[in-house]
Amino acid sequence: MELLQALRGVLMDVKTARKKPCVFDRLRRKPLDISHNKSVCIFWRNGKCLRNPCRFLHSELPVTCAKKGSYTVSSNQQDLPTKNSNYIRNKNKLVLKRSLETTVENSREDSGSKDCERGTSKNLALKNEGSGSSSTEAVLMKSEDVCKQNVCQSWVHGNCIDGDKCQSLHSWFHADGLSILARLQGHTKTVTGIALPEKNNKLYTGSSDRTVRIWDCHTGQCARVVELGADIGSMISEAVWVFIGMPNVVKALNTESGAEYNLNGPIGQVYAMATTNDIMLFAGGQDGVILAWKCTTETNPPFQPVASLKGHTSDVVSLTVGCEWLYSGSKDHTIRVWDHKTLECVMTLDGHADTVTSLICWEDYLLSGSLDRTIKAWALNEGGHLEAIYTHVEEHGVVAFWGMKDENGKPTLYCSCNNNYVQLYEMPSFVDGGRLFAKQEVKVILHGPKGLGLFFTGDQTGLVTAWR
Repeated sequence: MELLQALRGVLMDVKTARKKPCVFDRLRRKPLDISHNKSVCIFWRNGKCLRNPCRFLHSELPVTCAKKGSYTVSSNQQDLPTKNSNYIRNKNKLVLKRSLETTVENSREDSGSKDCERGTSKNLALKNEGSGSSSTEAVLMKSEDVCKQNVCQSWVHGNCIDGDKCQSLHSWFHADGLSILARLQGHTKTVTGIALPEKNNKLYTGSSDRTVRIWDCHTGQCARVVELGADIGSMISEAVWVFIGMPNVVKALNTESGAEYNLNGPIGQVYAMATTNDIMLFAGGQDGVILAWKCTTETNPPFQPVASLKGHTSDVVSLTVGCEWLYSGSKDHTIRVWDHKTLECVMTLDGHADTVTSLICWEDYLLSGSLDRTIKAWALNEGGHLEAIYTHVEEHGVVAFWGMKDENGKPTLYCSCNNNYVQLYEMPSFVDGGRLFAKQEVKVILHGPKGLGLFFTGDQTGLVTAWR
């Protein structure tokens, strides 16, 4: 009976929606009132609806997890690509500007069989989409399958009493071909940095518990704990060097010789660092200033300060190097682009409405993540300036992300949000590739050696996890 009543309700909404006019006239008639309409536009879902206003909803219905055995309307917004004006319409497909011409629709179809095995809702296509019918036929699915996309919070905290009957996941991940290699426990506070130096079988992790832990990659055991006496804000590695960002200083460790150097100059905590291939080190401070050091074998100490890059008005929290440019993200909501040879700011990118927490370069594009719940793709326009060509909207603020290729060579973006999830996306289509779960926010993501499909995460509880 409940199923019949639900179906009748959907059909009544569709009939009611059909009776209403679909567009404004040129005499400024009153806009359509679609607030009561409960049917989602199938063309909007696929990024193709050009009606404004449209008689159907351009937003997803909330997913409610009913009792086992009941049914609900599937409408998981996270599993669907976001319509964006920066797409170019090319016949019957939408592609990103310039060379990023991957069809979102085709990518979704290619991954359909995988998604079906996982029980996700994104592969459940609305019927009659290509038949020319304008009606919307809601997809019904068991609410148990919807719930199974999320981890059981009671299980996370060790007190779920439902066992196998629980409708939520009892697993730390929901993705094909993924496994946990090791869970490295020892830090007592947030993991803020992970480094894997070259020609070394040790993994370095830093934390706001004021320690650096050095782990044996073969045994997974902690080989050494280094007390530094101050919160660690960031950590990276380049060649044999490990750089540790701390309040008012960057500590440089040579993993071959054991030599240690203190690079003074930063003001406040160092939340972000980056290096070039010739080992020029950049470190961002809380005062918005980025300091640069050049590594040379002709002096002792080997790192000499070369520049102070000023422009940001608040903390620098993300840095990355690509081609000839250094990119910096800040709490002032901007991204600044610097020529890392002349060390001059060549452009400032506005577009985010909150802290720019993460930056990576992917092929010819810059990807930026922010607490404003968006990921933006930037590319050079004909005038030689970077512009945002695509915006992907998340349900929660972006904390960190990292890109890498899986064992099959397929590029994947690992995006940590402040809901304790890491979302996996197939790139460049942003098709859902699964999720990782944590007790608290994952603050750091780092890929392992190329070709192994290995990566690491560090969260607010102090846990470091090795994945493959």
